[in-house]
Amino acid sequence: MKVFQFLTDAGIASWELLVQSAPYVLFGLLVGGLLKIFLSADYVARHLGKGRFSSVLKASILGIPIPLCSCGVLPAAASLRKQGANKGATAAFLVSTPESGVDSISITYALLDPIMTIARPVAAFLSAMVAGIGINLLQAPSPEKEQGSAISLATVSTCSGECGDGCTDDPLPMASGLLQKLKQGVRFAVTDIWEDLAGWFFLGLIAAGLITVLIPNEAIAAYLSGGLSSMLLMLCLGIPLYICATASTPIAAAFILKGVSPGTALVFLLVGPATNVTSLSVLYGLLGKKATVIYLVAIAGVSVLCGLAVDYIYLFLGVSAMAVVKTGAEILPESVSLVAALLLLLFSIKPLASVLKAKLFKNEESFDCCSH
Repeated sequence: MKVFQFLTDAGIASWELLVQSAPYVLFGLLVGGLLKIFLSADYVARHLGKGRFSSVLKASILGIPIPLCSCGVLPAAASLRKQGANKGATAAFLVSTPESGVDSISITYALLDPIMTIARPVAAFLSAMVAGIGINLLQAPSPEKEQGSAISLATVSTCSGECGDGCTDDPLPMASGLLQKLKQGVRFAVTDIWEDLAGWFFLGLIAAGLITVLIPNEAIAAYLSGGLSSMLLMLCLGIPLYICATASTPIAAAFILKGVSPGTALVFLLVGPATNVTSLSVLYGLLGKKATVIYLVAIAGVSVLCGLAVDYIYLFLGVSAMAVVKTGAEILPESVSLVAALLLLLFSIKPLASVLKAKLFKNEESFDCCSH
C-alpha cells in the first residue's frame, strides 16, 4: 500500500509539472522550428571562421536560442567546423546551445522564476565565451575549410543515439514562400526537434516527481542548501550525467522545492546539458585533448561562479526561491495549460513509441547476437 501511495504521489507531482510547463514547451518548440528553417548556415560559417574573439562572441549568441541537446548539437557543431569555424567558436557553440534554447528558457519561466529565466542564458553565454576565448588563446585558430557542399543547420542531422532512435542524415528540403516555410517550421518542431527531446523531457518529469516524494528535505538541506561545497558536489553529479536542458528544468524545480539553493540548481542546469561522457568523447575527437580540458574547466568554473552570484542576488533581493518557483506558470489559465499538456502528449506519442521501439530492437539484437 505504501508503494502504491508513493507511486501515486510521484505521478501527481509529475503531472502537475507537465501541465505547468506544456504551454511554454510548445511555444519554445515553435520558435525553435522557425529558427531552424530561416537560419542560413552559409551566413553563419562566414562569421565563425575568423577572429579569436568576434567569432566566439557570435557563436555564443547564435547557440543560445537553438533548441539542441548535448547529443543533437554535436553534428551541428561538426558541420560548422567543416565549414570553417575555428576551434574556439565551435566550442562556444557547443556550450551555449545545449545549456540554453528557446524551449528551455520558456520552461524555466514556467517552472522556476524570472530571475532564473534571465540567469540561465546569461550564464550559458558567459561559459561559452570563456571556453571559446580560452581555446583560441591557447590554440591559434586554424580554419579548415573542406571541399564539398555545405550542410545547413536547418538540415543537419540530429544525433539521437541517446535521445531517440538513431541518427538521420537526410536533408530537410527547403520550402519556398513564407507560408510554406512557416508550415515547415512547425512540422519540423513537432517532429524532428521534439523527437530529440520528448523521451528525455518525460524522463525528467518522472525523475522530478520521484525526487519530490522520495528525497527528504533534511538530506537536501544538509548537503545542497548553498555555498561552494554544495556546488562542487552538484558538479560531480552533473558533469557525467546526460540530460537535455528542457528535461533538467523540472528536476531543478524539484530540487529547489526541497531546499536546494537556486545557485546550486543553476550549476545543475548548466553542467548537466553541456557535458556527459558521450559528448566529451566526441568533443575530444573534434577539437583535441587540450581544447576538451579547457572546455570542461571553463564550464565548471563559470557555473560555480554564476551559481554563487545567483545565490547572492536572491539574498540581496530578499527573495526565497522556494516561494516563487512555478510563479510563471500561474499567468496562464489552468484550462489553457491543460489543453497544452494534452496537445504535447499527443505530439509525444510517435517520438516515445520510436524510443521504445529502438530500445526493444536493440535488446533483441543483443539477445540474437549472444545466442549465436
